[in-house]
Amino acid sequence: MRKMLLNLSESLPNLVRAKYKEAKASEALVFSPTEVDVIRTSAGIPFQLRYCPSLAKKPEPHKEKKKDNEEPKKEKFDPFDNPSPSLFITDIPSSTTAKPSHLLVLNKFPVIQNHFIIATKENKPQTHRLEEDDLEATYACLKAWEQDGEDENQEADSTTQEKNSEKRLFAFFNSGNNSGASQPHRHIQFLPVEDMREDKRADQKEGPTWDLLVDTILSNGVPTSSSLLPSLSTNKPIITTNTIEGVIHHPALPFLHFAHRFTSSSPSGPQLLQMYNKLYNLALEAMQNVTSNNTPTTTQSPDILSIQTPQEETDLPISYNLAMTTSGMAILPRRSEGSTLHDEDGSQAGYVQLNGTALGGTLMVKYAKEWDVLRNKSEAKLDGILSAIGIPNPSLYPTPPPVASASASASL
Repeated sequence: MRKMLLNLSESLPNLVRAKYKEAKASEALVFSPTEVDVIRTSAGIPFQLRYCPSLAKKPEPHKEKKKDNEEPKKEKFDPFDNPSPSLFITDIPSSTTAKPSHLLVLNKFPVIQNHFIIATKENKPQTHRLEEDDLEATYACLKAWEQDGEDENQEADSTTQEKNSEKRLFAFFNSGNNSGASQPHRHIQFLPVEDMREDKRADQKEGPTWDLLVDTILSNGVPTSSSLLPSLSTNKPIITTNTIEGVIHHPALPFLHFAHRFTSSSPSGPQLLQMYNKLYNLALEAMQNVTSNNTPTTTQSPDILSIQTPQEETDLPISYNLAMTTSGMAILPRRSEGSTLHDEDGSQAGYVQLNGTALGGTLMVKYAKEWDVLRNKSEAKLDGILSAIGIPNPSLYPTPPPVASASASASL
């Protein structure tokens, strides 16, 4: 059924990898290599730390003030509207008889190889709720990547089984000003897990132990209930909704999040939509309740926990990240795009931004100072960054840390 939904001419991994190889050779895309290390939270949860100095050399767009009576400038370039043939992979479904609803395209500036994207054919807003066909097409890609080359009649040795277990995708979605989103045209991104694992430090033959964070959440998560989530400053619960059956969270993560395992090996479109709406509604309620329960004191920044102001009436009122694998999905409500990083002496060492790859257990820095500081006694620093970008885990942080602002753009 999923293969019929995509209706591809050949396997998805083959299509993506062949197009990526071709685009890289022709310089249609610009790959930025990263140095990788693994750092951990205080609870021992591993995160990939990626150092990509080449991104620091990219010029930031210059914003000029609009003069009186000045002609409106052209709309921002949309990479998903009639994308470059050198980056375009295929329409979804790939059929001459069915009207495509989505398209697949390579990321033009990847830091992980074979990074690709599914976008709506129609220019739908990134700041609206995802729809059933968005989720169903995303899951179809996740499933197709894992099913490529499977032969039920052939016995696989342990090495082959291990390779097949890594042949999977991590999907993530950024929505809202504080999520790390950079394009307003609705799109969901894919990273092959095997390519995420392939990167390692230059002086290492074997990479340090690291697992996809959403896997850790789905494997070790505990049931979420209002009794487990007291408010940050009162005894009122963050969540008052009673219908949270099936929702889980990892109690040791510094940020509040909600996840749901798939109870079927092939969830339907309506089932995916129901789970997504349940998670989004919990994220919205959590942000609204925490905001209303927390009146800033004289020592707290007014924006310590705030609902964003939608640019359009139909925009969603919160920023969030969504992650999905074939095992389940997770949502992370966001209050900040990043956090200021401080050195041991308290001086500012940089500003670290995260997008939906946070739910994959990875973050990236552009400067050597940030790279060095985060690898030195990193536990408390990583905890601080993770708690600052979302709602701090109330069991770990009775008082939320302040939000640090900075004007920089997301990398992925």
